[in-house]
Amino acid sequence: MVEASKPPASGEPLLEFLGVMRRLRSDCAWKAGQTHRSLVRYLLEEAYETVEAIEDGDRTGDWEHLREELGDLLLQVYFHAVIAEQAGEFTLDDVAADITAKMRRRNPHVFDASAADPALDAAQVNEAWEAIKATEKQRDSVTEGIPAGLPALLYADKVLDRLGRSVRGSGEVATVPGAGPAAGPPPDEDDPGRELGDRLLALVAESHAAGIDPEQALRDAVRRLL
Repeated sequence: MVEASKPPASGEPLLEFLGVMRRLRSDCAWKAGQTHRSLVRYLLEEAYETVEAIEDGDRTGDWEHLREELGDLLLQVYFHAVIAEQAGEFTLDDVAADITAKMRRRNPHVFDASAADPALDAAQVNEAWEAIKATEKQRDSVTEGIPAGLPALLYADKVLDRLGRSVRGSGEVATVPGAGPAAGPPPDEDDPGRELGDRLLALVAESHAAGIDPEQALRDAVRRLL
């Protein structure tokens, strides 16, 4: 286990790893043949394996598995960055500079002395983040910027969050089919899946209102079956 007293990262292992990835990209035939697109499947696999490591660590208190999976996930970041570097698109430094600037912009309560407010709670900080993000993005639709390939529960939760934010200042109320005390719309004999879909969406709306991640809640429920 990593001790709390361990000194902060020096950055040297990260630079060494960048050199390793550049060398592999140059001298390893398989890695030299990869593209951003060909690596998508591995990025998804590593992301899900990292989720599993987090769930395991939360259950057992052993975070060594997460340490390993974070390394595999970091490999994907460096791999894409080196491919882009060789193509003259951008570098790992560009990636780090962009995310550093974004964190500074979207956390003015931390980095801007004039905006510092120790009374802000987590919900208010999140609202401020979303407001800054909305100003930056200037999206034309509720779903713009939400990947359609997200797991259905997570996709529904993010759409509901966007809908809620879009009507919050207008005085309107975002409605969800099947939500509320009623049992939902009558069955559709021509489309029996529609009623079920509306009921599932209502459950996502319920979890969203309660501040519960529906995707994680379902994963936990399935684990309890095993």
